Amino acid sequence: MATDIKDTAHAVEAATVMRLLPARPRLLALGEPTHGEDPLLDLRNELFRQLVEQEGYRTIAIESDCMMGLAVDDHVTSGTGTLDEVMEHGFSHGWGTSAANRELVRWMRAYNDGRPASEWLRFAGFDGPLEITHAASPRQALTALHGYLSTRVDANLLPCTAESLDRLLGADDRWTDPAAMMDPSQSVGQSAEARELRLLADDLVALLDAQTPHLITATSRDDWDRARLYGRTATGLLRYHFWMPDTSPSRMTRLVSQRDQMMADNLLALAERGPALVHAHNGHLQRDKSTMRMWDQPLLEWWSAGALVSAHLGERYAFLATALGTIRHQGVDTPPPDTVEGLLYALPEDRFVIDAPRLATTLGDTRPAPRVSPYYGYSPLDPAHLAGIDGIVFVKNVPQI
Repeated sequence: MATDIKDTAHAVEAATVMRLLPARPRLLALGEPTHGEDPLLDLRNELFRQLVEQEGYRTIAIESDCMMGLAVDDHVTSGTGTLDEVMEHGFSHGWGTSAANRELVRWMRAYNDGRPASEWLRFAGFDGPLEITHAASPRQALTALHGYLSTRVDANLLPCTAESLDRLLGADDRWTDPAAMMDPSQSVGQSAEARELRLLADDLVALLDAQTPHLITATSRDDWDRARLYGRTATGLLRYHFWMPDTSPSRMTRLVSQRDQMMADNLLALAERGPALVHAHNGHLQRDKSTMRMWDQPLLEWWSAGALVSAHLGERYAFLATALGTIRHQGVDTPPPDTVEGLLYALPEDRFVIDAPRLATTLGDTRPAPRVSPYYGYSPLDPAHLAGIDGIVFVKNVPQI
């Protein structure tokens, strides 16, 4: 069996990955089963460079706040801000401290320097402005959208003034209070002001859509596209906040589902612009439903961003799942031989990409056992998901750095 599986293993290179896929994807998604391990991000960076140089990819999107990511994109395209500043203010979830992320931004800026705008590499965060304990105020996205429209369309078409938005939004700490995650009664998401803001956000987005021909001509497609991001983020955040006060058993499912919906909407917008490499947790990018258990909640199950995007793009969406052998500094030792990771660990190479459909065919009726992780931050590959994976990037040992 190991010999048969070895025949499906190839070097992790852009050309090899492309040969595994039925069509050139608009979005090539590279998942990771754990966060915070720079060797996996180094591999991502290397693959992105090859995709840029050999396959014409121009965008990388990572699991980080879409609004904060605009500062990184401004830096890599036009040199706005220093590298230190964008690493501090352009990433969420603490990703700005990663040496691999820093190297990615540095390389992208160096690549773009001196090139025409048509050849620039672009950076995007595609996560919503959300953390596990709280969600951002919709202020930044709403006021940015209103500001874009107010200087470019007839004032009589605007559904509100900037002052009325400010009054309805109130203090930002009302929205970001972490107590609301555990105590729904602390959320302002269903207040009279929040309900009015949802209607105004919808009207502002509708106005943006209705004025598209004028706005693209008056500004640029990039500026209009950024305004669409403001609109998606504002409506998505207000919807997320609306469900924060919910006390039904579906509350957490609605919240995590809304996060992946925001991710999917951002990815579909990026797909319109051109081919992109997408990097995030396997659970967000897989074609199957995601599952998670939080605190004392029942098991949550919802459609992942990858499932939603795949339903829209078909073969123009490809998913490479990353699987790991060991993360010994996190207590993850040699995988059992009857798991997918164990079968791949028996191969001699340190890292490679496996043709997942061929692997499934080779295994036939032999169903590998699910691997159980002793480390809560690592999610082993679910063998039941093999059919929805285009390729498996396997890294035998993740060293501590």
